Amino acid sequence: MAAPRDDKIRLTSDGYDEEKARELEEKFDSEIRFRSLGKAAGWIVGSMLIVLSIFHYYTAGFGLLQEMVHRGIHLSFVLALVFLVFPFTKKGYDAPLKSSLLRPMGIPIYDWILAIGAIVAVAHVPLIPLDDLAFRIGNPTTTDVVLGGFLIVALLEATRRSIGWPLPIISLLFMAYALFGPWMPGILVHPGNTASQLIDHLYMTTQGIYGIALGVVATYVFHFVLFGVFATRIGLGQLFLDCAAWVAGRYAGGPAKVSIFGSALFGMISGSSVANAVTVGSLTIPAMIKLGYRREFAAAVEAASSTGGQVTPPIMGAAAFLMIEFLELPYTTIILAAIVPAFMHFFGVLMQVHFEAKRTGLRGLRPDEMPDIKAALKRDWPTIIPLVVLLWVLLSGYTPYLAAFWGITACVAVGLLNPRRRMTVGEVFLGLRDGAKYALAIGAAAATVGIVIGVVTLTGVGFKVSFIVTSTAAQLADFAGYILPTSIVAASTLSLLFTLIMTGVVCILMGCGIPTTANYIIMVTIAAPALVMLNVEPIVAHFFVFYYGLLADITPPVALAAYAAAGMAAADPFKTGNTAFRLGLGKALVPFVFVFSPSLLLVTKDFTWANFTLAFFGCSLGIVCLGAALSRYMLVRTRGWENVVLVVAAFLLVAPELYSTIIGALMIVPIVLRHVSAATAERRASLA
Repeated sequence: MAAPRDDKIRLTSDGYDEEKARELEEKFDSEIRFRSLGKAAGWIVGSMLIVLSIFHYYTAGFGLLQEMVHRGIHLSFVLALVFLVFPFTKKGYDAPLKSSLLRPMGIPIYDWILAIGAIVAVAHVPLIPLDDLAFRIGNPTTTDVVLGGFLIVALLEATRRSIGWPLPIISLLFMAYALFGPWMPGILVHPGNTASQLIDHLYMTTQGIYGIALGVVATYVFHFVLFGVFATRIGLGQLFLDCAAWVAGRYAGGPAKVSIFGSALFGMISGSSVANAVTVGSLTIPAMIKLGYRREFAAAVEAASSTGGQVTPPIMGAAAFLMIEFLELPYTTIILAAIVPAFMHFFGVLMQVHFEAKRTGLRGLRPDEMPDIKAALKRDWPTIIPLVVLLWVLLSGYTPYLAAFWGITACVAVGLLNPRRRMTVGEVFLGLRDGAKYALAIGAAAATVGIVIGVVTLTGVGFKVSFIVTSTAAQLADFAGYILPTSIVAASTLSLLFTLIMTGVVCILMGCGIPTTANYIIMVTIAAPALVMLNVEPIVAHFFVFYYGLLADITPPVALAAYAAAGMAAADPFKTGNTAFRLGLGKALVPFVFVFSPSLLLVTKDFTWANFTLAFFGCSLGIVCLGAALSRYMLVRTRGWENVVLVVAAFLLVAPELYSTIIGALMIVPIVLRHVSAATAERRASLA
């Protein structure tokens, strides 16, 4: 039911409390929730966080250090801080402990030992001269093995504390596979490795802990996260919210659509699902509830929209920077390829929100509830300068971290000089502190994923898994061939389709407990080769697993973005997660289009405008059909048989063949005609 006319909804950045949003983010995002620290411990931790940010800011602008040294400094700070700020159990988040002999400065002595030990273990390898290191790889000393074993244990514990059990368990299973190869079944059998051989490979080489995942976090991700923190502090996020309210607020279900547009714009600078959810949601969720949306649905809209932050250019999420290293492509290429996926993500959520609003009769914002966009632009236009600077440097062909350096510099300059929203020197240091906070959990997770990658390179299990996946898909395709003759669907197409389905399901299942970035790295290592074996372009294969990995933050039972939004809406977390997952299903069809029609990514080898137009049209219409079926509404309420037809039509429309697109479009014609006729009759009846 629509809200009463006198029930005014306020949806402008004037009502945005930055400090409150930060508190909510820390409350619901376990990756940045720290233990309660006393004054002395808080000063030490804060100083270390600031030093870590300054180190990355300086090296981004004036040159990175030697690879192992740079990664070693980053990881030593990260692990030491994790043990100081993340307690062993959840009880440690309570009030600060009193200082004593066994708890110096209120932190248990075993955490101090782990922190110092981690620094020593991490620093050991970078301090070895390169000539000596080359001879010791494959023939480690006792010291190498002991310190390497300690680092692996410390790393697994740090990851458990910061993001939970799933990733450490997966890493332990992979290490067990490396050690017990001769006892593995079937094709998975291999000669096996000793513990010292495994530690040597994971600890002494750049194919394990010090590998590509850690390198990307230490080289790219940290800098862009820091930029996002400063851009938000100077008011760019608030300007985006005002723009989103002005663009979308007037339409049916206004605040929900503002949530989508606001998350899309804010996602350009955050790259974080939870940061999106609490920042944009602090304004939109109360407004949606006040307008008449169910609490679970209001929270789910924000959660589903917020996951798009990781695929929205120019910053995107950590996985985008990993693509640079894995694919050896310039960041501008990744940005260009991400444009259509980002659009399809938000378009899919928008369609379901629109249908829900029309079905329940929810109004848009009235003129007196809309923001004054001219006043907002006049007040906050300087905040756009850093984003322009970052994009200009990035598109000029310079490295992403140099672009981030100048973007951060511009943020600080605007913050210190802008008289309308001036930032103090103290707030600059707070920005440096907060930026480093986001690096801790992802830094530990990236190094732990290095264990998985190390085992894959040591044992070759990635190719074995790829063979298992492709052979199983081929068997399923043969079975399906008895039902669908090869004259209609080729056997190779069916084999690829089943491979994609199996890969997508695994991505979703892993998303139940592993962050998107870690999910992406593991799936790229294990599953993407299976797609490449079937002649899928590498960038397409990577985007497929990346896109399905986005569902991690809205996949119950572990759905961080959904839980954060549910907390703000006082809604049931599990129901919110289920609803958010349903809202995200509209764009679950899109990755299949990437594979069968790569032109949708704009940068593939066989790109043509004809193929792009067909795929874009079919995909957009398919998302509309699926959204209508899931919402049970198009122009009027849908009937049961119409929902079935709409789902079938959606799958046909996204198939990148002209004949299937035509068949899908023809299937929905009777439904559209009935809805137009029924909607016209309802309008006439209301006027009468």
